[in-house]
Amino acid sequence: MSRSEYAFIGAGKMATAIALGLKKSGIPAEKIHAYDVSPAAAKAFSRTTGVTTSQTMAEALAKADLVILAVKPQYAAAALDEARSCLQGKLLVSIAAGLTIQWLSEHAGTTRIVRVMPNTPALAGEGMSCYAGAPGIAEDDLEAAGAVLKSVGLAQVVSESQLDAVTGLSGSGPAYVMEFILALADGGVYCGLPRALAMEMAIQTVLGTAKMCRESGQSVSDLRDAVISPAGTTARGILALQKAGFKGTVSEAVIAGAERSAELGGKKG
Repeated sequence: MSRSEYAFIGAGKMATAIALGLKKSGIPAEKIHAYDVSPAAAKAFSRTTGVTTSQTMAEALAKADLVILAVKPQYAAAALDEARSCLQGKLLVSIAAGLTIQWLSEHAGTTRIVRVMPNTPALAGEGMSCYAGAPGIAEDDLEAAGAVLKSVGLAQVVSESQLDAVTGLSGSGPAYVMEFILALADGGVYCGLPRALAMEMAIQTVLGTAKMCRESGQSVSDLRDAVISPAGTTARGILALQKAGFKGTVSEAVIAGAERSAELGGKKG
């Protein structure tokens, strides 16, 4: 990690996950600071991470050189207005959904900004985060933001114009995968399996398949074809998915999510 101290504006679940990731990567708890307007959220953050939260925004930001904005979008303006005078000379990394770099710059009073679209598997240390820097941002600022995000999974630099597509795919994608898991389990129950067993099987099947796709070195198409025997059970199941328009429906879900992200971003612009 290239930064010496870190501060969170907001101490919710995603902030907690990143703080734990920072600690796992070797950052001591005393180098991490956090502030939340909710005493309950601050207490939960401290209890889970071992980080002592600050009583004021100014106290939390005083020593940090990298600040992570981790509040819900509707609270970001008020949070940045309060933090503005403390952000000069610091790198601001925003994980607040839908807030453009321009909007963040106007409210934060700085151009050292990295905008991030994380996803909820970061809570399990398996996140997929894509991030974009403000125009002209220094390479070491991008690297510092990337190091933070890699503490909770994979991270990839993209252009800001791609973040709506990122939102539709990896941002919303966990919900689509969970819907698929539920559908798998429902099918198992229909065929006579107990609900708990069907759910365990569905989750492990998705987990194992994803790991195989990641680690095998083969294309996903080739791996899929290896499961499909001529005139076999999987061939019949794939045909049923094709008849139902499965692939097209999933693609349309990604597109719909991206379009909605663009709509929300336009309202903030």
